[in-house]
Amino acid sequence: MRLTQIFAAALALFSTVALADNAAEQAIRKSLEGLQLEVPVESISASPLAGLYEVKLQGSRVLYASADGQFVVQGYLFQLKDGKPVNLTEKTERLGISKLINGIPVAETVVYPAIGETKSHITVFTDTTCPYCHKLHAEIPELNRQGIEVRYVAFPRQGLGSAGDEQLQAVWCSKDKKGAMDKMVDGKEIKAAKCANPVSKQFALGQSIGVNGTPAIVLADGQVIPGYQPAPQLAKLILGAK
Repeated sequence: MRLTQIFAAALALFSTVALADNAAEQAIRKSLEGLQLEVPVESISASPLAGLYEVKLQGSRVLYASADGQFVVQGYLFQLKDGKPVNLTEKTERLGISKLINGIPVAETVVYPAIGETKSHITVFTDTTCPYCHKLHAEIPELNRQGIEVRYVAFPRQGLGSAGDEQLQAVWCSKDKKGAMDKMVDGKEIKAAKCANPVSKQFALGQSIGVNGTPAIVLADGQVIPGYQPAPQLAKLILGAK
């Protein structure tokens, strides 16, 4: 077969696959419209399993659907590699979460820098009225000593307009956010003039990735650890994450 014939055949195959994927996407989108999902669809693409399509929702959640859109599945898709299961769904969701979380401007967070070389970082959804957040806060110096930078983002666990929301806004509106956070966690009252702040935006972001309590710790690779973890145990997870 001539080279030009090979290229023509390859191009025809690519076009056929592209048309099939486009038809599947349209069918799936039409079906999902009927489900009235609470979050919009971000993308639809072929999954590693033939005939199954991966539906990424805004905020990193993943669904699966048949090409005709008649079947929609929520759950984990595993692939066996060398006899070991690989959770493809979790892998995809972590990538989405990592992109969202690491895309938060550092200037919009309260940063506790690593001491010496920065080996990794975590982003913590916190609430100054949360006792377990206070417990984790007390262990930040140990994490910093191990080369881990801690970035706080706001998550008023009782909702916008709550006491936690007011406190978090005061922290984010302070000239010294780190100092204000330390004082607030220590039970001291701080005063700061109202300002434009990212508290409500960060709260919405947390909800979009499934955060429903504090502290919620997000590793650099997008892994979410719900709840408090002691510093030695947490550091091992952080530094072991890829």
